[in-house]
Amino acid sequence: MKRKVQIFIIHGGMVSKNRKDYLRFLKTRKVYLERRVEWQDDYLDGKIGRSFEIIRPRMPLKENARYGDWKIHFEKYIPFLRNRLVLVGISLGGIFLAKYLSENKFPKRILSTYLICPPFDETLPGRGSAGGFKLRRNLSLLEKNSPRLVLLFSKDDDVVPAVDAKKYGARLKNAKIITYKNKNGHFRISSFPELVKMIKNDAKIK
Repeated sequence: MKRKVQIFIIHGGMVSKNRKDYLRFLKTRKVYLERRVEWQDDYLDGKIGRSFEIIRPRMPLKENARYGDWKIHFEKYIPFLRNRLVLVGISLGGIFLAKYLSENKFPKRILSTYLICPPFDETLPGRGSAGGFKLRRNLSLLEKNSPRLVLLFSKDDDVVPAVDAKKYGARLKNAKIITYKNKNGHFRISSFPELVKMIKNDAKIK
């Protein structure tokens, strides 16, 4: 029986320059009683869950993230991943994949990599610079690890500015960079048909 193509999704997160900064974030962030519907959960399961094996690791200390911690956790999954893998990184998860794949030769063949609203550096509005997510200047290994590399941004993003698309474009030679007019800010959307179509095309699934 043919095994399903795996989709490995790394969620977003926050960085803080120190504990005081982190506590300020906890005190000022909004809370929601209702369940927030996001495209990477039930929507993705419903659209391609039968055709793909979707893996969603819970990265450590999501709200006070450190690259070194995420790297350790990510590498624990690598032995269970197969060739022809699809990687998806969202926001901080996007810069994590960009950094990891630009610094490490990946041992499995990657079918495609999608970086969705990835910050170009570890500086996010109001959060300071921290966490160790800073990219190297040379990103060539990122493209060698994933010949099909797609970066997705939105002009109305209020967290990661669309100008970061140009910053990535200046460092990458062959990546496809797409900037949407409106994805409800920081891709706070309940459906993402464009991504579904691209992933299906990658795996040649109708």
